[in-house]
Amino acid sequence: MDVLTDLSRQVGERLLQLGWMLATAESCTGGWVAQSVTAIEGSSQWFDRGFVTYSNQAKQDMLAVSSETLVQHGAVSEATVLEMAAGAVTHSRAQCALAISGIAGPGGGTEAKPVGTVCFAWCVSHRSESICCHFDGDRAGIRRQSVEFALRGLLQHLESGVITS
Repeated sequence: MDVLTDLSRQVGERLLQLGWMLATAESCTGGWVAQSVTAIEGSSQWFDRGFVTYSNQAKQDMLAVSSETLVQHGAVSEATVLEMAAGAVTHSRAQCALAISGIAGPGGGTEAKPVGTVCFAWCVSHRSESICCHFDGDRAGIRRQSVEFALRGLLQHLESGVITS
């Protein structure tokens, strides 16, 4: 079984146990997380919606990411993905969300943020966490690694510290 399918299935099983819905906010992955989870039969029971916010304006319009955050930190930053994840929860029926923004290449990188820099945030049970990582490979490889990392991170957050009462 494909790793993305397996992770998506595990996420869905955990969300069903919790009675929760998921929302995604994606930039460089272009909806790949949403595609992966909706490939799972029955995902309508636990997946509410996905926001593909590739442009900064879309991040502002759809997820209420502040222009100040984008100017000060850039689209590829922990500050931005934290606002994206919070916005996904606020603008959906979901109790948890994940957000991804990065530089998949082949261009667009800088010395401070080279190609392969991807930032993630998870908002689960009113707690948020973010991290920026660097992945190697071509555009498709960076994007796939990002989807896998986001799903693994979500699963870890759902399995640890969430009260199921």
